[in-house]
Amino acid sequence: MKTTGALLFAAGLLLSPAPAHAVVVDLSTMTCKQFVEGSQDEIKMVLTWMDGWYKGDSDEAIIDTDVFVENAKKFGTFCGKNPTVSIVTAAEKILGR
Repeated sequence: MKTTGALLFAAGLLLSPAPAHAVVVDLSTMTCKQFVEGSQDEIKMVLTWMDGWYKGDSDEAIIDTDVFVENAKKFGTFCGKNPTVSIVTAAEKILGR
């Protein structure tokens, strides 16, 4: 039964559509405006990066979805009000320790 499930999962990965094109995102130069105007996938990627980056090596590998969503809202609000600020600066203000 486990083998069948693993094979179905692997087949699903192989048959899933590939992205139309690769995108290179330089987080060190991205502004809040670029973040807010980005695609859903880019926004998710940036938020996930921030969550992991600011947890660092000392925290457990756990994503608390309530905290994640709350931080995403704070980030979106901050970036909406400060479009010229870099996302790294915004992240530091919101998540920095």
